[in-house]
Amino acid sequence: MACLLFYYLHPNRMKLVMMTLRSLILFFFLALGAAALTPASEALADNHEAKPAAEAAPPAPEASVAPAEPEVPALSPEAAEEAVAKVTTFDAGKVIGNAKPWQLGFQEAASPVMERFHWFHNYLLYIITAISVFVLALIVYICVRFSEKRNPKAQQFSHNSTIEIIWTVIPIIILVAIAIPSVRTHFQYSDNETIIANPDLTLKVTGNQWYWSYEYPDFGISFDSNMKKDDELLEGEPRLLAVDNPIVVPVNKVVRVQVTSADVIHAFAMPAFGVKQDTVPGRLNETWFKATKTGIYYGQCSELCGKFHGFMPITVHVVSEEDFNAWVKGAKVKFASLSRAPLQVAHAAQQ
Repeated sequence: MACLLFYYLHPNRMKLVMMTLRSLILFFFLALGAAALTPASEALADNHEAKPAAEAAPPAPEASVAPAEPEVPALSPEAAEEAVAKVTTFDAGKVIGNAKPWQLGFQEAASPVMERFHWFHNYLLYIITAISVFVLALIVYICVRFSEKRNPKAQQFSHNSTIEIIWTVIPIIILVAIAIPSVRTHFQYSDNETIIANPDLTLKVTGNQWYWSYEYPDFGISFDSNMKKDDELLEGEPRLLAVDNPIVVPVNKVVRVQVTSADVIHAFAMPAFGVKQDTVPGRLNETWFKATKTGIYYGQCSELCGKFHGFMPITVHVVSEEDFNAWVKGAKVKFASLSRAPLQVAHAAQQ
């Protein structure tokens, strides 16, 4: 009652209505942001389930000497090279993640995150198109209907309560229609702690001037990846995108990507996976992807990092789990001589 009485006694009712609407808008978006920041454990339950917590271990039985299992003999260097080459050999028919001549839009989506990005992009495109057409039609109508020829004497008025309410309420509805899927996309996919904490595979990426270093901590594999020169390219391989040692990951597995840098800021970017994460010296950032299609995908460093910034490509081979296991066996032997101590990212600053 007090609010209604204040409304009727207020000398400028329209101003009061507009102030009330703006206050409601502010409170709505504050509530929306608070709701979005709450943990969402079921965000991607259909894509990846959290691993169960470890149960209490039963009491250990009395010590007994078990017969030693025979060790699996390591592959010879030649066999290891052949196993790696079999999985990573270029095949033009397998290339999916690459730009095509006269292409419009994004690369073909190959992860749940990128599929969501595609949907959200197209959803916004419809809204933006409708707004643009409406505004254009309104401008044309005003220019014709209220031209000097049709209205030699301009009308004198300053307010219209109905119009002012409409052009306040409709933008609110549009912003809400954009904000809800936007916030869900960000917090349920890009920053999903459940996914990052329960990966199937961890890949550590280190940016260098001007090449990438990769490490598979779960398998003890580490190697450097450099861009191929023009005279090293196979037939059909894309120039400035092919590398000598590509990343290999299994299909339909969540890959946690930990990124850092040995010198300046780089950016690990794979368009088909919806991944772009800065690599910062002295800092370990995390992201993730889940490739859903086997094939070959290309990316690049997406942060200006020096004169050879354009020569830091990324190649990812997404293969079956069987092929991935075969690659791991070969890579352990092939890259054994390249294994190195953990990178000291702050070493240069201590000099």
